[in-house]
Amino acid sequence: MKINPAECDRACRRLLPWLLLLFFGSGFAALVYEVVWLQLLELVIGSSGVSLGILLGTFMGGMCLGSLLLPRHISQSVHPLRVYALLELGIGLCAIIVLFGLPPLAGLYESFYGHGVFARALVAAICLIPPTALMGATLPAAARFVRSTPEGVSWMGFFYGANIAGAVAGCFLSGFVLLRIFDMPVATYAAATLNLLVAAFAMMLSRGSAYAHNSGDVKPASIAQSSGRFFVYLAIALSGLSALGAEVVWTRLLSLLLGATVYTFSIILAVFLFGMGIGSAAGSLMARVSPNPRISLGVCQMLLTGAIAWAAFVISQSLPYWPVNPGIYTGDLGPWFLFQLDILRTAWMVLPAAMLWGASFPLAIAATAASDRDPGRMVGAVYAANTAGAILGSLAFSMVVVPQFGSQWAQRILIIAAAVSGILMLASTVSFKPSGREIGKSSRALVPYSGLAWTIVALLVIAFLVHTVSRIPWVMVAWGRFSANYMAQAEPELISENALKPDVKSPSRWYCTYLGEGMNISVAVTRSAAGARFFHGAGKVQASSQPRDMRLQRMLGHLSVLTCRNPEKVENVLVIACGAGVTAGTFVLYPGVRRIVICDIEPLVPQVVAPMFGRENYHVVDGVSRQNPRIVNGKEVTVVYDDGRHYVRTLPDDVKFDVITSDPVDPWVKGSAALNTIEFYEMCKKHLAPGGVMSLWIPLYESSMASSKSMIATFFRVFKDGMIFSNDEHLEGYDAMLLGRASPAQIDLDRTQQLLNHPEYQPVRQSLEEVGFGRTEDPEHGNVVDLFATFAGQASDLGAWTEKAQINRDKNLRLQYLSGMWLNSYLGTRIFQSILCYYRFPDNIFVGPDLYLNSLKMALAQGGRREIAPPASP
Repeated sequence: MKINPAECDRACRRLLPWLLLLFFGSGFAALVYEVVWLQLLELVIGSSGVSLGILLGTFMGGMCLGSLLLPRHISQSVHPLRVYALLELGIGLCAIIVLFGLPPLAGLYESFYGHGVFARALVAAICLIPPTALMGATLPAAARFVRSTPEGVSWMGFFYGANIAGAVAGCFLSGFVLLRIFDMPVATYAAATLNLLVAAFAMMLSRGSAYAHNSGDVKPASIAQSSGRFFVYLAIALSGLSALGAEVVWTRLLSLLLGATVYTFSIILAVFLFGMGIGSAAGSLMARVSPNPRISLGVCQMLLTGAIAWAAFVISQSLPYWPVNPGIYTGDLGPWFLFQLDILRTAWMVLPAAMLWGASFPLAIAATAASDRDPGRMVGAVYAANTAGAILGSLAFSMVVVPQFGSQWAQRILIIAAAVSGILMLASTVSFKPSGREIGKSSRALVPYSGLAWTIVALLVIAFLVHTVSRIPWVMVAWGRFSANYMAQAEPELISENALKPDVKSPSRWYCTYLGEGMNISVAVTRSAAGARFFHGAGKVQASSQPRDMRLQRMLGHLSVLTCRNPEKVENVLVIACGAGVTAGTFVLYPGVRRIVICDIEPLVPQVVAPMFGRENYHVVDGVSRQNPRIVNGKEVTVVYDDGRHYVRTLPDDVKFDVITSDPVDPWVKGSAALNTIEFYEMCKKHLAPGGVMSLWIPLYESSMASSKSMIATFFRVFKDGMIFSNDEHLEGYDAMLLGRASPAQIDLDRTQQLLNHPEYQPVRQSLEEVGFGRTEDPEHGNVVDLFATFAGQASDLGAWTEKAQINRDKNLRLQYLSGMWLNSYLGTRIFQSILCYYRFPDNIFVGPDLYLNSLKMALAQGGRREIAPPASP
């Protein structure tokens, strides 16, 4: 029976609101998958800037591919909703395959010779291209259900907006519920179930609706039409470039100010998508009534220049000065109140530009629409152009623009990109074909003088906006979410360290001697007027030359060597995370050490930051790189620029280290939890030589009881005889280190002290004494007594304390959700004292003459350790 197109259109129009629900569900599931897949794949190919760029490029590349291929290979005669249903089923099936297929693929990747860009891209393509291509095909498939009329184009924009609205919901729910409470498999099953429901609903709608496609031949576009569409594609590609470039830059800057937790990233992405959703709805309404969508698109892009300039002003001149002190939101208000402030601050900066980017997409569709065009191809082409620009923007800004030119110039380039897009679009609407009256006149008359004047004005405004973008204050890089607290004490400009004169400077002021924006993190080196130096990363102090920090950094090195089964035979050392280089420098002092490998994800740290602490780290990394190993005090020192987990994972099985020490950024920083999972500790243990030791820095400050228990219990799950050594003062918990050994062994205090008394170990003793490990009243025995008096507990005694701890695994990365929720809490003393409730003298670990044992017992008692009955429950 022949279908009446008019009746079909009326039937379709009644179903269009239900399609919004389909796209909402599809967007929700897609965002959950994006979060899960990126986390899973970062565990395999690393979380460095190169790896992340590969993942984002592959994800968006698959969507671009799907949007182009489906309209060309699926006939218009197939009901669009049936195609949509099959696509959703395919996405859900691919998600399940990725979940179960990634572990064996990861095993193949580990055994693959070489783990460069090609191998990483291959793993990403195998996992991401199939499902993302199906995702990219959903919008072109559904677009065929409407006509290429102004009303139909408007509905295409509404579909896009509903998809974004679902992504916003998926972003919040995955970050704050699914992954915080459950794990990645549960999140995957939930999203796949939603795909199934969407597919079933779409199939049901297809059976109850008639569909009449345009069966006639599609007329070839004229030269003028092709040229006009080319300008639209170019404009929307530049729009995608600036949108994803801005997301990269602004996420980086806002994560400094808000704290680089998983919740911050969820908030930033959700607000960005929310703005695009609002803009898409507005743009869809404009597309229905606008007499010339190309002009509207051009104006939209020109307005973006002001919105980007506004965001640059807000992040550098406004938000850092808001009187927000995160430390006061840890009581009854809890973190949820601070999350509301974070949403407000993000929206204040991001929303104007995000809405304009969202409005650009439906306007671009309207600008290429024609009644004789296949709606699927029309939408697919615009979507592909936008996505291609987004791929280029995300890669260029994350891997080239910000590391090479900084965020200031990155934001200037964003303004220029938006301006070029707008000018191209507006210029394409100017007709250069003379009318009958103008034939024979000078071509100069064809361009209106008013248009030329407006162009000059626009260029002047754009130049002004570019000029107004200022550099972010170094205080924000140094102190992040506490920027407002330190603004009054900070010298506004960078000052050469050689120019500082402590005797004439105010003792209350701080000075920045270096500021750098690398591919992975932004770093700063500051100095107090008293002369102490500080290394800042992720918006907080990561290392310093202050006594307390120096003590912990030296502990990580010395305890790691001296607790080995044969300290004098320690030869190979791996240091994960360079920091100020102090821990790595301690290994230079040991005569038996032959090779030191330092692995850091950010090249700026070993290349620039650590050499600024040369006196404290014995110049261990000066002029050192992977391509240029250096002999330092008879040791071969090599620096590897890679994610520590990826480096360990891809080591050959026969590579062993006597010591592996890990000092990553705080566990609340997104991605850091991957260096604290059971699977990672097992990788490290596999690469320990017999009698070897692994040590790990843990913060007790900016932690909660739950996150501290999770971190300690996870480590003890792998290292059954693990120990805790505390860097406390008068029982005030600050930070500590965990220490685990490849096999249980006792520590002979007498033998260790004799080793330190040997002339070859005199530099080691001096290094210990510089940070307080060497009693003047007992110089012969004081080093080992003071050093081991930092002991705070062992795994066998803390079983009850860690009984209900949530174990951090690859599949849940629980630690980053626990610690990210309570990073503004200050419970270090309470946490430490709760650990001491389970203290007993470790006579199963320390052995030696009574003189040493009694001295150690007394030192531990003086440090607050008391053998008392532990509480009934943890």
